[in-house]
Amino acid sequence: MMGSDQLVQVVREGLFLVLLVSAPPLAASLVVGLLMSLLQATTQLQDQTLSFVPKLAVVLVSLAITGPWMGAQLVRFTEALFRLLPALR
Repeated sequence: MMGSDQLVQVVREGLFLVLLVSAPPLAASLVVGLLMSLLQATTQLQDQTLSFVPKLAVVLVSLAITGPWMGAQLVRFTEALFRLLPALR
């Protein structure tokens, strides 16, 4: 039978995996957003939609690059959860 300590460990590992998997696209979006903000500040272009397309493109590229790694991490975690299912009662 799975104890509360094991359940807390599984939840903690799942939350850490969410942070780890979401980090590359979020970091890429943050960097591009900062660069676009600096560009807008120096050129005094104050259009809010100007940074949307570059951020979207960078997020899609980062997902394409890190997608296989993300999928492998999610499959690893899911397989570990399925192995723990018999211990649940």
